[in-house]
Amino acid sequence: MDITPLAIPDVKLIKPAKFGDSRGFFSETWNEEKLAAAGFAARFVQDNHSFSAAAGTIRGLHCQLAPSVQGKLVRVIKGAIWDVAVDVRKGSPSYGKWVSAEISEANWTQIWVPGGFLHGFCTIAPDTEVIYKVTAGYDKTAERAVIWNDPSLALPWPVAAGAAALSDKDRAAPPFNPHDDWFSYS
Repeated sequence: MDITPLAIPDVKLIKPAKFGDSRGFFSETWNEEKLAAAGFAARFVQDNHSFSAAAGTIRGLHCQLAPSVQGKLVRVIKGAIWDVAVDVRKGSPSYGKWVSAEISEANWTQIWVPGGFLHGFCTIAPDTEVIYKVTAGYDKTAERAVIWNDPSLALPWPVAAGAAALSDKDRAAPPFNPHDDWFSYS
């Protein structure tokens, strides 16, 4: 597996090997021992699977606070997404900055978004299916969100504001508040 840090090095792209023949392919998408040997350590407790029928569906920006901080390993098994992680760790040199990557069934890349980041994605193909492993289960009391199109973050979403498909919860999320003290950088 190739592990490549993004411009915010705590967020990483992970590309598993894919072996194909006339029958199809095989890929080991997660191997704790091999990835630990490469310096990547995470303990996953839950797998999630989302389906979005329309391109332009946005899910995010979300995070969970302690004691239920979630790291996410995200991959696409059908379609494609534009995935984004926003650093909200107070004291981080990249606080309030973001990184993004296209994750798709075609490029077979995964993205690791550690705790301390807002996470979201926009589908860029119809009928997109996303599977992601998380390091903590869902905890409604720890859940936080920021409006997807907050002008202070200036995220270049690949969909026009009027065309984005959003949940009611995501549509009603508050703006980014730099005074929120959700996570600290260590």
